[in-house]
Amino acid sequence: MPCQDSPGIRFTYSAEVTVPKDLLPLMSATNPQQKNEKGIYQFEMKQPIPSYLLAMSVGDVAFKSISDRSGIYAEASVLDSAVWEFADLEKMIAGAEELYGAYAWERYDVLVLPPSFPFGGMENPRLTFATPTILAGDRSLTSLIAHELAHSWSGNLVTNATWDDFWLNEGFTVYFEHRIMEKLYGAEYAEMLASLALQDLKATMVHLTADSLVEDTKLKLNLKGRNPDDGVTDIAYNKGYFFLRSIEEKYGREKFDAFLNEYFLANAFRAMNTDGFIQQINTFYKETFSVELEEGIFKEWIFTTGLPASCPQPSARRFQLVEKVLAQWKKSGQIDKAVTLGWSTHEWLHFLNDLPASLTDTQLKALDEIGSFTRTHNAEIASAWFVHVIRHRYEQAYPQLETFLIHTGRRKFLSPLYTELLKTEEGKIFAQKVYEKARPNYHFVATNTFDPLLKK
Repeated sequence: MPCQDSPGIRFTYSAEVTVPKDLLPLMSATNPQQKNEKGIYQFEMKQPIPSYLLAMSVGDVAFKSISDRSGIYAEASVLDSAVWEFADLEKMIAGAEELYGAYAWERYDVLVLPPSFPFGGMENPRLTFATPTILAGDRSLTSLIAHELAHSWSGNLVTNATWDDFWLNEGFTVYFEHRIMEKLYGAEYAEMLASLALQDLKATMVHLTADSLVEDTKLKLNLKGRNPDDGVTDIAYNKGYFFLRSIEEKYGREKFDAFLNEYFLANAFRAMNTDGFIQQINTFYKETFSVELEEGIFKEWIFTTGLPASCPQPSARRFQLVEKVLAQWKKSGQIDKAVTLGWSTHEWLHFLNDLPASLTDTQLKALDEIGSFTRTHNAEIASAWFVHVIRHRYEQAYPQLETFLIHTGRRKFLSPLYTELLKTEEGKIFAQKVYEKARPNYHFVATNTFDPLLKK
């Protein structure tokens, strides 16, 4: 250390870490499950990994098992709730293996980090780092863990050779994540996730185009001379997912699953670029199934801006019912609360995302009474709701909005809220006041994003 920071370069590593005796160090390697008297720990990562997967965390954390090969690390105050939230962890691992082959990293544990962690998760081998914002209390946000687990195949096992090929990591992983969720919870559940992903993707397309970054809507990026972080948008994730889904739908799931099993096996612990992927999938389909893949499908998805007209359209029956409830509310201003009692996080998000552009204080208050959005402990729902709170100046929810901004460090939630606040002078004053209080709790990644916008 330091080492070449390129995803196409792999290495094994060992480490000795000394910490105060009341703390426990963890790495993307073999990990202790309890503290020792000396405060000296040995680590080894036997499988070759790219440098971005070398990770370490040190804290006053404890461990509880989920299964013989999985468990949870967290601070004592959240450990039990995290263990309950991730009760299906072993089922996820087993389901992933049934889909695309044996798990290659021996153990799969999750470390729940403090609220300042700026990302949803980080797929460090053997030890996913996870945001506490997925501890919703109802196991409704665990698709993030399925996503990080899927990286054990797509990303960690077969890695994008350059950041221009980032979609090879994330598009494959979102596809795999949805397949895990379908296997565990059914096709309807997975279709709700896919529908929300398409909404997010379309919004990203609009934003990038408006910001004169339309070239970044291609899957194959050109990041020469730019910060690789510029390529971390929904395009790699969700456009990549819908591209792979389009191949599955056009030529059949059974064929695509056979290809993915071969892809992960043949390229294990190696780097892959976009041209190599195209060559491999063309060869596999031709030699295994005597199928010639259409050249145009690669051109329109990988090398062309925007979203192809052939993009798959998810169909979630439960979302159709949400739309009926919303249509009825628009007509009468009334919602039968009994109808919404069984709604999942995803149904509420679909409801909030489709609210009218114009809302009165009376309407917002009525909605809040139905969904208890302002006081929810679900960060996904809170973030979606607070956008409406800001947009319509629903000031009685501002104290909870301020609390949320101060105690949440995840950029996914902070960015839309600060962006909405900055649209008005009144909002900007409020945002700067809150940011001054919140900034000490934020990670550098977050302050690096928001300082140019908010620091006085």
